[in-house]
Parts: sequence; structure tokens; C-alpha cells
Amino acid sequence: MLEISTGKIVRVIMLTREYGPDNVHLADYIASLNDDEKMNLVALMWVGRGSFDAEELEEAKAEARREATAPTEAYLSGIPGLAEHLESGLEALGIDVSEAEDRF
Repeated sequence: MLEISTGKIVRVIMLTREYGPDNVHLADYIASLNDDEKMNLVALMWVGRGSFDAEELEEAKAEARREATAPTEAYLSGIPGLAEHLESGLEALGIDVSEAEDRF
């Protein structure tokens, strides 16, 4: 189970699409998240890019916690296709974001 709201994930997706993955708006927003939310965001991105299966979400979260050596905002800003990976991760977990996206 993800420990970050769908709305926050959608906000990251929208900021990435609007400003690009290496912008200050996205970095500031990710930096404002708590450590659990950041870990969940990284794990979701890994599921979305195929590094982990949806069934391995808990393992991905544990790995994200262990591997957190750089600021999450710096790590995620270097990921090409960040928005697409997050969307794919949500789809893999069976989470529909269409309603949340409509609010942004």
C-alpha cells in the first residue's frame, strides 16, 4: 500500500510535465514531502519503470529507504520520463488517477 496520497503523486506528475523534471518547482515540492512520502514516491517510480513488479511494492519501499543517500528531489530530477513512470506505477497498482488529474 502506498503511503502518499494520490493527489500528491499527481502534483508531482503535473509539475514534471509543466516545468520538466529538473526544475525548482518540482524540487521544492518533493523536498516538502515527509520521508515516508519520498520513499513511496521513489518506490512507485521504480514499479512504473519496471525495476519492481506491483506485487513487490513493499520490497521496493524497503530498497528506497536503504538506498536514500542523496536528496530525493535530486535523484528524481535526473530520471527521464519521471511523469510516465509514476503514471505507469499507479496503473500497475490499480490506482485510477483520472479524477485527481482533472483537479489540477
